[in-house]
Amino acid sequence: MHSSTPEPLPRELGVGGLVRRAAGLGLVALVVALLIGTLPGLGEVRERFADAQPGWLALLFFLEVGSCLAYVMAFRGVFCRRLSWRFSYEIGMAAQGTNVLLPAGGVGGLALGAWALRQGRMSTDRIARRSVSFFVLTSTPNFVCAAVLGCALGAGLLPADGPAAVSATLGLLALAAIVLVAVLPRILARVGPDRDGSGEPGSRTVRARRFARQAAVTVVGGVEDAALLLRARQPYVVFGAVGYMALDVAALAAAFAAFGGAPSFAAFVFAYVIGQLGGLIPLPGGIGGIDGGLIGALTLYGSPLAQATAAVLAYRVVQLSIPAILGSVAFVQLRRTLGREEAPAALCEPFTEPLPVFTLPSR
Repeated sequence: MHSSTPEPLPRELGVGGLVRRAAGLGLVALVVALLIGTLPGLGEVRERFADAQPGWLALLFFLEVGSCLAYVMAFRGVFCRRLSWRFSYEIGMAAQGTNVLLPAGGVGGLALGAWALRQGRMSTDRIARRSVSFFVLTSTPNFVCAAVLGCALGAGLLPADGPAAVSATLGLLALAAIVLVAVLPRILARVGPDRDGSGEPGSRTVRARRFARQAAVTVVGGVEDAALLLRARQPYVVFGAVGYMALDVAALAAAFAAFGGAPSFAAFVFAYVIGQLGGLIPLPGGIGGIDGGLIGALTLYGSPLAQATAAVLAYRVVQLSIPAILGSVAFVQLRRTLGREEAPAALCEPFTEPLPVFTLPSR
């Protein structure tokens, strides 16, 4: 058992709160199912469900499981390759379950992972830096696809039914975001919150400056760690981050195949990455945001509305239920592991990978 008092879970990550959110999520799903089954004007959608091909739906299930496991692989590769696979699975899957239940755009899962790693005796600095790295690395495939495909579709280099101007604009915005992240270390390195030395010690202003400086150091360190891991071609990082998105895209494609085909590859993938932006709306599981975003984007790029609606709804049921179920089990297992093992993450200290030493300039 641990010799020190365990850090309590954040209130929003407590068992009671997550159970209530899971119940609410289930209720929303039930209401949506009832509406689809009874509302007039949705007859074609109901026909699509009646004619769905079960083989493709089964493939959808296994591809989504694969996507969840790729997330675990990326988690272990980024945070520490010396973590056991069991412990990595418990944290990674529990984090994905938390992301489904908390309307925080993926931050809830990282918060749970940070809590578990601190309980496992990983240093706070490492957790903070690698949380930034993990977010950057798992977001990179989406932004790269958006930039490349958006610019190509906008320039007419790839066939698509969608509006070229919209494609080009979104592609350029994604490219700008990539460039911004790449130059972020140099930008933040010039932000010296304490350079003038003004303010009384212990004042709110000084504390705010100290926090800003520490946040800047953490963000820059995380971005540089991400670049280091990419340059080192760490297989768990690369295959995990790419597989997390690629298998999810393949799962949506399988859902489309179950209901009668899919649009062209480039337009389909571009619509996927753009539609996922609906997850930025703070709703549990992204319900409403991601669903509406995907249906709208896929319809804009040539998919029939009824087919896109049926495919997205089937995909989302699987995408939400798998991490919710497996993540709940993993969370229980994680609590037991942390209560049974003294420090399952302490073997990761100090950093196992050579890291660049970064400090913001002082006065």
